[in-house]
This record gives sequence, structure tokens and C-alpha cells, in this order.
Amino acid sequence: MQNKNYNKTVNACFMAYIVQGVINCFLPLLFVTFQKEFNISLEQIAFITTLNFGIQFFIDLVTSALADKIGYRISMIAANAAAALGLAGLSFIPDLFKNHYSGILICVIIQAIGGGLIEVIVSPLVEACTTKDNEAKMSLLHSFYCWGAAGVVLFSTIFFSIFKTESWRYIALIWALLPAATAIVFTRVPIAKLVKKGEKKLSFKQVASKKIFYVLLLLMICSGATEIAIAQWASAFAETGLGISKAAGDVAGPMAFAILMGLCRMGYSKLNSKIPLKTAMTVCSLLCVMGYLIISLSPVPAVSLAGCCLCGGAVGILWPGTISIAAKEIKGAGTSMFGFLALGGDIGCTIGPTLVGLVSNSTGGRLQNGILSAIIFPATMLIVMIIFSIVKREKNTEE
Repeated sequence: MQNKNYNKTVNACFMAYIVQGVINCFLPLLFVTFQKEFNISLEQIAFITTLNFGIQFFIDLVTSALADKIGYRISMIAANAAAALGLAGLSFIPDLFKNHYSGILICVIIQAIGGGLIEVIVSPLVEACTTKDNEAKMSLLHSFYCWGAAGVVLFSTIFFSIFKTESWRYIALIWALLPAATAIVFTRVPIAKLVKKGEKKLSFKQVASKKIFYVLLLLMICSGATEIAIAQWASAFAETGLGISKAAGDVAGPMAFAILMGLCRMGYSKLNSKIPLKTAMTVCSLLCVMGYLIISLSPVPAVSLAGCCLCGGAVGILWPGTISIAAKEIKGAGTSMFGFLALGGDIGCTIGPTLVGLVSNSTGGRLQNGILSAIIFPATMLIVMIIFSIVKREKNTEE
């Protein structure tokens, strides 16, 4: 599937995406704990997610134009080092401040810098290392984000069951070991170039002149918002909105969501030759709309959790699928295109859960209302995919 010389590089990218899953999914497990221990409001909790993806958004914007000059190796080492520092910092930095919330935000900023760099670099790096079946490899790559998300929920839940939630500072140190090890791995693996020898490289100005780029950017915004609006609030929703225990809520909510999302991505990496990508993305967008309605409107907790699972399974291919479409539709684009697509994804990751938090806070803390408001994102994704498919079909017919 890829040049054997780059097997270790691709595996290192898989590790990096596991790190990304840890960065985005560890803190949400502590939202209720932070509320109780530090007396933090729901609005402040929502800002943690906003800041995390806002910083990643900023890093995407800054590094998308500089990544080729900085180099993939330095970027990936720096990204994982920042992630390690941010996670490890959670164990002591908040306690250095009278206002613990300020310390938490500092750690969020540090690890988000790492997350932003990983997001910009990892997809084009795998694209550069892959010689065929790019859609399959991209879907498989993004499945490792899900295994990171599921793993952080599973092992954190086991840890909390044994050592109690009050010991969360120690597991933050344990999770910091993963990005530290990944940074070391990237000092040794070979690095490929995205634009092959003899291939014409497009400037970002040329990429931005194509109408398809803006369609793809909108799809990335919607896919990011659709995924993270549920993923970031699943634990708190299960614990406070549905009234079940934290351990059961974490397993039935964010962990099930992540596992099903990973299975979706891994499954499509095996079936991509049989199911057209655009068809799969359209169907999955429709399933996400259905999942949002079930989560927010069902009076039965078990059914609401089933809606979370449906969203997890359906949302899986939306983000990597959009990246695969971009790589196919816009040939010769450099890292900047992938960076700006990641930027669009992070815009969605920022506004999706933020909307949920703000609407929930304004309606008496009812997360169901916040999640219902966020249905605009999968609904938009569905509409855009239908129009996109129709236009492409008509264009192919004319040709």
C-alpha cells in the first residue's frame, strides 16, 4: 500500500493521531470533576473546549503556510513535545494558581499547540508516504484518532475506578508519556515529500481560486462540528443529563462513540472500493441528523445513548472523507491546502461544542437543548453532499 521504506513513518503518524485523540478527549472526562473541585461554571467548562480548538485553529492558520519550510520532522517532534508538556502540566500547573481555572487554561493552550501541529502535518505526511488506495489509508489513519479517544476513556475509567477521580493529576502524567515517546520516534523515521518529483505544485492562491476548495472547507467545518459537539459533551450529558454514574456514562457515552467512529473508519478502509465515498458520506450525514434527534428528544436514557452511538458510527468517515476528496479533486496542492482544511475542521470543532454549551447554559443547563441546536451542522453537511454529488454527476455526464 505504501513504500516499505515509509512503513515506520506511517506507523509513527498513527501514533501521533492517537495522541490527538488523547488531547481532545481526556479533559472532557474531567468536566464534572472540575465543576465540583474548582467550582467552575458550565459556561467556563464550555470555554475550555472553545480554547482548545481555538488554539488549534490559530496554529492551523499560522503553520499551514510555513509547514513546508519548517519541515515535517521538526513540526512533528515539536507537536508531540508540546502535547506531552500540556498533559504533564495538568498535574501541577493548576495548583500553582489561586484561580485553578487559569492554570487549566494554560495547560489547554500548550497541548492545543501540539494538537494543531499534528493536525496540519499528519494527513499530508501520510498522503506523501502512500502510493495507492489513498482513501483507504486516510480513513485508517483517522481511525487511530478514535482508538486514542476510546483508549483514554477506557484506561482513565479503570484508573478512576481504582484510585478515585481525585487522582486525576497522576493519570495526566501517565498520558503525557505517549506523546513524549512519539516525539522520540519522529527523530528517527524517514520523511517523504508531499509533492513528488516532476509534479507541478500549486500555490495556495491557485488552490483558493478553485470553487471546489470552498465547498470542501464548508464540509470540514460541518464534519468537525458534527463530531465534536457530541464527543466533547457525551460524558457530561450521560452523567448530568441522563443521571447515570460517571464510569457508566464514560463507557456508554464517549467511549462507545469513539469505538464506533473508529470501526466506521477502519471498515471503510476495507470497503472503499465497493462503496463510493460521496455516497457513503451522504448516507452518514443523514444518520447523524437522525442521531442528533434521538439524543435530544428521547425521554429514555438508553435510547439517548443509542443516539450517541449512532452518531459515532456515522460521523466516522466525514472528516477523512473530505480530506480524501480534496486530495483527489485538487492535484498538486501542498501542505497549505491540508492546513486550511484542518483550519476549517477546527472552526467546526470550536463552534459546535461551544454552541451546545451556550444554548444549554441559557436554558437552565439542559444539554439536550444544546445538542438539538447543533443539528444544524449535520443537516448542512447532508444538504451540501447532496448538491455536491448532483453537480459532479452532471459534470461527468457532460464530459
